[in-house]
Formats: sequence, structure tokens, C-alpha cells
Amino acid sequence: MKIHVAGENALIIYFGEETSPTISARVQQTAQRLPGLLGDGLIDLVPSYASLLVLFNPLLTDHLAVRQAIHSAAGDDNDAVVGEGRLVELPVYYSEESGPDLAALADRAQMSVQEVIDLHQGDEYRVYAIGFAPGFAYLGQVNERIAAPRLSTPRQKVPKGAVAIADQQTAVYPAVSPGGWNLIGLCPTPMFDPQAEPTMPVTVGDRVRFKSIEREEFLALGGELPEGGIE
Repeated sequence: MKIHVAGENALIIYFGEETSPTISARVQQTAQRLPGLLGDGLIDLVPSYASLLVLFNPLLTDHLAVRQAIHSAAGDDNDAVVGEGRLVELPVYYSEESGPDLAALADRAQMSVQEVIDLHQGDEYRVYAIGFAPGFAYLGQVNERIAAPRLSTPRQKVPKGAVAIADQQTAVYPAVSPGGWNLIGLCPTPMFDPQAEPTMPVTVGDRVRFKSIEREEFLALGGELPEGGIE
């Protein structure tokens, strides 16, 4: 574990260099323990694949005290237990209408579109981090047979609910935004709702499984198809 200064009121902890459930468990465990150790001195925690950003109130604590709390919270290398997390099922309307990169991804993998769908919905994915935008959950690992690099030219407008693959990650876009991931379907489940409690259906450490649904069910569940299609 390495701790670096990330600002006058921030420290960042690096737990390792690779992505793994064990390292993710250490990130999650430390994030769960720090609020109890820092109390009102803690402003925010930002977990990622193998790191944790700690923002603190410099009027109530300092770098040294936060470092000591981090060491207490992180424990030993073998202290973290990989928890199962909640299992969250997300419905997906997979099709070339809702996933304009689906056919190209299948061609690249030298398999049928249905085989790509079966592989994508056949695995459970761990929520490793939430970032880029509120509700954007980075999920891994995608089967290497359908892993695909980011698009050479990102789209200016990716629709809300787009299910996508980039390298061995998969995700659901929580809102309309630019993006360069390969789009393979649409999910009707809102990934971020500031009026709801909780605001997101998943959190770091949860497990996600995708379930294929038909067009009619997608629309009945509140899904929307962009007018004019997805460019």
C-alpha cells in the first residue's frame, strides 16, 4: 500500500497495480472503516479499481492524522475478505437497433451476434468503481473473447441506458453523454436518480448480471429508443 499527497486536504491510497477482487475488497474495506475513524474530519471518499482518494477537512485534521487512520483502516495485506456483495440484475434489449456496434463486435470476435449476447449476459460482473459521471459503474471482467478496444472516434451523443464494452470492462451509461465505448444494447433501469434513495441501483463491491429482454418489454419497463436511431 502506498499513500501520496493529492492536495492540501487530500491523500490518495494505491493498493496495487492490477485489477482483482482482492484489491477491490481492500479498497472497499478501507472506505467502510475510515468514516468511523475520521468522523467530521472526513469530507469524501472516491474509490476506484485499486485506489482510494480521501478528502478531509484541514480545519479538523491533518495529513499525519489521516495517514494514521488509513493504516488502521486498511489493515494487513491479507486482512481484506472478498465479499459477495449484492447481486443486481439489469435487463438489456440487445439488438442492432439498440446496439449499433453489436454486429461489428461479433465480426471482430468471429462469432454470431447471439453468441456475443450469450457471453455478455452469461457472466457476473463486479462493480469496481463508479465515476466519469454519477451512476457510471465500471464492471469487470468481460470475457476476453468479446473484449474490444474503444472506438477510434468517440460518439458525441451516447443515449441514456446504453450498455457498452471497452477492453474488458462493461458499463451502462446513466445519462446522455459523449463516449467511445462499443454499444451493444439498451438498459431501461435508471442508473442514477438524485430523487431516489438510494440514488444508484449498484455500489462498489456489488455484482451485476445482465438479462436479455425483448423490445416490447424494454419499452414497457420505461426504456426509450432515440428518435432517428443511434448514430
